[in-house]
Amino acid sequence: MGPWRCLLLLPLLAPALRAQQQQFMEYVERRITLLEVQPRAGPRTRPAPRIAPGRGSQPFSMEAGGVGSGAGKFPWQLSEGWGGTEQDPSAGQQQSRCRAGLFPGSYHSSDTLSALTDCSDTIASVRAMKILKRFGSSSGLWTKDAAGSSEKIYVFDGTANDTVYVFPRMREFTLFSATRKAARIKLPYPWVGTGHLVYDGHLYYIRQQGQSFQVIKFNLANKTVVDSSVFPAEEQIPVFGLSPSTYIEVSADEEGLWAIYATKEDEKNMCLAKLDPASLDIEQMWDTPCPRENAEGAFVVCGALHVVYNTRLPSRARVQCVFDVSGTLAPEDASLVYFPKRYGSHASLKYSPRERQIYAWDDGYQIIYRMEMKKKMEV
Repeated sequence: MGPWRCLLLLPLLAPALRAQQQQFMEYVERRITLLEVQPRAGPRTRPAPRIAPGRGSQPFSMEAGGVGSGAGKFPWQLSEGWGGTEQDPSAGQQQSRCRAGLFPGSYHSSDTLSALTDCSDTIASVRAMKILKRFGSSSGLWTKDAAGSSEKIYVFDGTANDTVYVFPRMREFTLFSATRKAARIKLPYPWVGTGHLVYDGHLYYIRQQGQSFQVIKFNLANKTVVDSSVFPAEEQIPVFGLSPSTYIEVSADEEGLWAIYATKEDEKNMCLAKLDPASLDIEQMWDTPCPRENAEGAFVVCGALHVVYNTRLPSRARVQCVFDVSGTLAPEDASLVYFPKRYGSHASLKYSPRERQIYAWDDGYQIIYRMEMKKKMEV
């Protein structure tokens, strides 16, 4: 082939060369991040109260890193190249202390957790995002009922308040004069943090009393407190390093209710507990390898804790620690999921198992992330 023909082919080859270069740079970035991981000292043991025989918990974890990228405005933004798979060689190297941080006699193991392997999906990437509007203060949360079929939107403005906004549908929430369309529910006690949840017609929210925290179960239909329980953890500390007002994150997935928390007993890492939605009892608990430092939020998908990390100066958030209580999700199958660069940092992230999307609050902006899923055992 003559030199002139080679020159004519260069414009056609340039996009492919750029794509290969981008893939190579992302690979190098992930490898450098792995080299920066510092091993955690000491052997790690986990309480294993009645986990299904032959199934254990396998963590996936990486230290914070990554490069920000620009995000668009209000239409759905398709994601390109978010995700990746690496294994943390230091995961699972610390002694278990979450169970020791519970009140004596408060831990109740349950055989009902044998069904934790029913859900087989995990997050592959963020497929798209949509910025709905800006409403309220820099911190808060918005969500739908994680278990019911209602289209109502529930909005919690701020980290210490007692009034919940309720919109009949998404359309009313997106209107400029949204508050005129909203009903208001005044709670009997103010909430603290952004770890609350609407589940099966009930609001589960966190109340602080001195140094202790209560989980309040509030019936949204008749506006009454159905149950309340002091969360049985001693000397609790903020569960996310970048969200100092949140001490307990109540999360829902395809398996039910979960509580994510942290105590001084193991102040470096998070604890995970399975909650009984009827009695508010802890059915089972795990200590996780997921660090609190630089964490801004977390959620559970199919029995796997996903922790989102950022930096003090907000950059590009990413899921960098995944802990699957069933052991089905092997470390090499967990994706390093990146979120698009936005306005600031996430104040809350609420996963909807019914819709397979996340309702996020980012510096007063309400955002929806649509997730691309894959099977846990899929290569």
